[in-house]
Order: sequence, then structure tokens, then C-alpha cells
Amino acid sequence: MNKEVSRRISRQTWNEWSWGWFLIAPTIIGLIVLNIIPIIQTAYLSFFKSGDFGRGNVFVGLDNYRKMIDDVQVWHAVGNTMLYALLVVPISIALSLIVAVLLNGEIRGKSLYRTIYFIPMVAAPAAVTMVWRWLYNEHFGLINYVLSRIGIKAVDWIGNPNVSLISIAIIGIWSVIGYNMVLLLAGLQEIPKDFYEASEIDGAGKLRQFFVITLPLLSPTLFFVVVTSVIQAMQVFDVIYMMIDVTSPAYEHTVSLVYLFYNNSFKYSNKGYGSAIVILLLAIIMLITFLQVRGQKKWVNYM
Repeated sequence: MNKEVSRRISRQTWNEWSWGWFLIAPTIIGLIVLNIIPIIQTAYLSFFKSGDFGRGNVFVGLDNYRKMIDDVQVWHAVGNTMLYALLVVPISIALSLIVAVLLNGEIRGKSLYRTIYFIPMVAAPAAVTMVWRWLYNEHFGLINYVLSRIGIKAVDWIGNPNVSLISIAIIGIWSVIGYNMVLLLAGLQEIPKDFYEASEIDGAGKLRQFFVITLPLLSPTLFFVVVTSVIQAMQVFDVIYMMIDVTSPAYEHTVSLVYLFYNNSFKYSNKGYGSAIVILLLAIIMLITFLQVRGQKKWVNYM
């Protein structure tokens, strides 16, 4: 009898294990094919000097990395990328949190507002960038037109090296608010209403409820949003690529690591050096993520 029971338990466990692997197999296969294998290939290619379409690969060892260390443009790109992330991540998360808290309350038409805020995430990046290029245009852009109406001189939002990165960061903030809002809104709806009712009985106001209840209980979701936002910001490319040309005076002040990788790999046909730049970006992202994971114990509260 005991053997029969053990056999049934083993069979049930095997079935559950098999179904579990079957259900996650598409994700694992996609992760391996689309992420793991390209990372290995990129790391391998970074030790070669390659020509067009990967032909004429010559093993150069660590020469690409030595060149990268001495390349001033690479470190400009590192600084631009880090500065972009510092501008976009805190502001976008703060605005997303405010919008999520407001839409989590009892207001009319909140489904419509949620849709409106999420539209930038489903819009084509090329179309979005073209609209913003028109808004930023120095001569006939809407922003400068509004500024001229109140007596402010027109600003070269794209070509001026002093403001070009801020202009791009504004687009990044605008485009990611909706996505972060949805994630934070989902986290807010998981907070039990009993906590708020009990705090109201104790005389806590809305502001105190936000800092004592909402933020601590939302911290796991907030941690996920921070990590993913940093990774996304560090990989910025499309907006800069479509806004800033290599001949622009603002290029050195806005070029990102991914943009630099694109130029070296596809414009200058130096895929080995471009791969080394990507590996540098990967190392920076891994280091930042590691520090975030280590630091979460100080502010993330898991129920």
C-alpha cells in the first residue's frame, strides 16, 4: 500500500514537473535564442577585427578593449548615457507614481485617462520622434512659437549642445510614464483597503497614508520599476539616432553607448569594436543592477 501511494505521488510530481517545464519552455527557449546566444556571440566577436558583414575576421585579442579605454568618445558616451538615465529615471518614476495614485482613486473617466497615458508606449518610435522634432524645431516649432508669444527668444532644442540631452530626456520621460503607471497601478491595487480604513480611524490624513502605507507596501513594485527603468534608459538609442546626426554640434553631448555601437558596427564596419562597446554597456548595467539588488534590503518591504 505504501509503495502504491509512493508511486502515485511520484507520478503526480513528475506530471507537475513536466507541465511546469512545458509551460515555461517557450520563455526559456526565447531567452536562450534571443538573449543568451547573442551575448556569447557578441563577447566572442569583441576579440576580433571584422570587416563588412562579418567577413575577414582577424583575432586581435584585447586590442579592442585597449582601444576603447583610450577612446575619449566612448567615455563621452558613457557619461551621456549615465546622465540621460539620471534625468529620466527619477523624474519619470515620480510622475508615474503621482499619476498612478490619482488614477487609483475614485475619479470619473479613469479608464480613459489610463488609455491616454499609455498611448506613447504603443505609438511607433519613428512617428513619435518626428512629432517631437517638429515641436522642437527652432524656426517653426510649436514650443518656440509659444515661447515667442510670451517674449522668450527661440531655443535650438536639438542643435544646442547645452540643452540637446535635456530635450531628448523629456521625450524619454514622456514616453515611459504610461508603462510605469500601469505597473505601479497594479501594485497599488494589491494593497489591502483595510490598512487605509484603520489609519483613517486613527486620524491619519492622505499624505501620512501615502508615506506610511502606500510607499512601504508598494516598494516591491517600485523596486521592479526602478530596475527595469534604469536598464531601459541605459539602452537609449532610437530617439537620439533620429534626433541627432553625427554632423550635429550636439552629437558629442548626446551620443549614447548603443548609438556608438551602431555607428562602429554598421556605419564604420567595425563589428569587433562595436561588440566591445556593447560588452562595456552590459558590464555597467550588470554592476548597477547588482548594486540595486544589494541595496533593496534597506528600503524594499515584502509582505
